[in-house]
Amino acid sequence: MDWINGMQNALRYIEENITEDLDFVEISKFAYVSSFHFQRIFSILCGFTLGEYIRNRRLTLAGTELSAGTSKVIDVALKYGYDSPDSFAKAFTRFHGLTPSSAKNKGAYLKSFAPLKIKFTLEGGIIMEYRIIEKDAFTVMGVVREFSYETAYAEIPKFWCEHFEGGGGKYVYGMFGICFDDNPDSKSLNYIIADIFNPDREVPDGFVTKTFPAHTWAIFPCKGAMPKALQDVNTRIWNEWLPNCREYELAGNYNVEMYSDNDTNSEDYYSEIWIPVKKI
Repeated sequence: MDWINGMQNALRYIEENITEDLDFVEISKFAYVSSFHFQRIFSILCGFTLGEYIRNRRLTLAGTELSAGTSKVIDVALKYGYDSPDSFAKAFTRFHGLTPSSAKNKGAYLKSFAPLKIKFTLEGGIIMEYRIIEKDAFTVMGVVREFSYETAYAEIPKFWCEHFEGGGGKYVYGMFGICFDDNPDSKSLNYIIADIFNPDREVPDGFVTKTFPAHTWAIFPCKGAMPKALQDVNTRIWNEWLPNCREYELAGNYNVEMYSDNDTNSEDYYSEIWIPVKKI
């Protein structure tokens, strides 16, 4: 998998079709991964979501057109995907700090969000630990919720807080936090706070079971206080390991984080990230 070229191809496709109805599944095909993986990786590497990137590019180009003084606001709004002048005006004002009509005035200050160019590098010769294992199918029990890719990183920590504050910890301690997407065309993902399922136990109300199939997994250890240690490894997986991996490529639409039951603030805290892979 030529991940570097794939990402650049995806960005080029976005730019060339910025005024069209962009389909995230179609975009991800240019990066040779599923929409599930592409949207997650994009957010981790760039610091903003795919949807935010597209909106910011459209609003930048809309500002440029309006500043030329020859285009009508309604025409620019429709061109860049807004159904009404009101929705366009709100988004435009939030981004540029002035209204679309004000942008037509000479000397108006506008903001610019440049096209993204991603460069992957392997820096410093730092060793990255991982192991490849074959794992049988396993079933977890937990509480699941659907999240938009746009807000998942802000909302999932709140989900954990709600789980424990509501007493859910007496049923599921939270050995795993697992993202998965059973619908490849979706713009949302499912997230389950889970433990290994014990079939001898009754599933409490409000909890579900989820089985993940037998698979090959790349497992990355994370050592250090949360969440920094896990976030650092997560970034390095996509920024260093994947672009330089020549034997494996991404597989199923899920991502597993495994946690230990020690002090999460300890520098000795241990966690893992599991990525499903397959031989190229």
